Amino acid sequence: MPLGHELASVSSRHRDEAEWKFNHIMSYFHQPVLLGEVLEYLQPKPNQNFIDCTVGGGGHAEAILEKTSPRGKLLGLDRDPAAIAASLKRLNKYKNRITLIQDSYKNLDKILYGKRLFLQLSGILLDLGISSYQVSIEDQRGFSFRKEAPLDMRFGPDGELTAEKILNNYSEKKLTEIFKKFGEEPRAKQLAKQIILFRKREPIRTTSALMGTIKKLSAIQSCSDGLHPATRVFQALRIAVNDELNVLEESLPKLLKILPVGGRLAVISFHSLEDRIVKQYFNQESKDCLCPKEIPVCRCSHQKTVKILNKKVIIPRPEEVRKNPRSRSAKLRVVERI
Repeated sequence: MPLGHELASVSSRHRDEAEWKFNHIMSYFHQPVLLGEVLEYLQPKPNQNFIDCTVGGGGHAEAILEKTSPRGKLLGLDRDPAAIAASLKRLNKYKNRITLIQDSYKNLDKILYGKRLFLQLSGILLDLGISSYQVSIEDQRGFSFRKEAPLDMRFGPDGELTAEKILNNYSEKKLTEIFKKFGEEPRAKQLAKQIILFRKREPIRTTSALMGTIKKLSAIQSCSDGLHPATRVFQALRIAVNDELNVLEESLPKLLKILPVGGRLAVISFHSLEDRIVKQYFNQESKDCLCPKEIPVCRCSHQKTVKILNKKVIIPRPEEVRKNPRSRSAKLRVVERI
């Protein structure tokens, strides 16, 4: 079954999905990062097919569709129904060549086989960054500490866990673990203690309430690296809410398995935890043997499955960072299936 124009009717597990889409679609936007570099390494050509695992506002997808005309197809996924609707609107002129589905990229294998979508794939893009819209004043999910909003932090309404539930229900030990592991926050234990004390008086439901605990801790013990004291905390909560690192780790083998020989996988990450997972997995899959060096004869029988196309990680050029400061932490790694 060839790809066609489709906005998949995914059954909603949340009654607020229609409201979610209505609240966010009108002003959804996202500036694609490392766009030139993505095109350079994925090398989209006329009539080739691609998958954009996190389609967002459709910026990368649009550029790929332009390069793959007249008959190239693109499958785009995103957990956020507003992102799917915004991409559908942006990519309307390619309506006969796109399929947009509201779902997580972790389910891509099931989507392809379950829907019997046939793809002679040339490449897959995975952009792990949050959109410009999600940290703007219009978004009401609490991704940004610079504006008042409920502490939701879900990428889409398909998830049950929110930042508010974590902050008001998790133990001090669990909170410490989240801040330390996902935010690399040096004051993780002290912050967890402050949160426990604060929520005994009243629940922590908004970004400003959380900021109150962070500011109180900062007055006692300041950060030494120049980062805003809330940066790591908000990052850690977002990662925990969306289970981002586990999803990435579990999905990379699935994405490579889907790719045919010669197909390319490009991954854009935005913090060291993500990049480490991608780098280590790509390095692992580029080797024939994974046995410890002290073992003289290979016993693992592992065979390399990819060729790394950029030995040095690709970062944005200075001019892109000037135009889009949020791109400064982006890192691109690309492999080719062999």
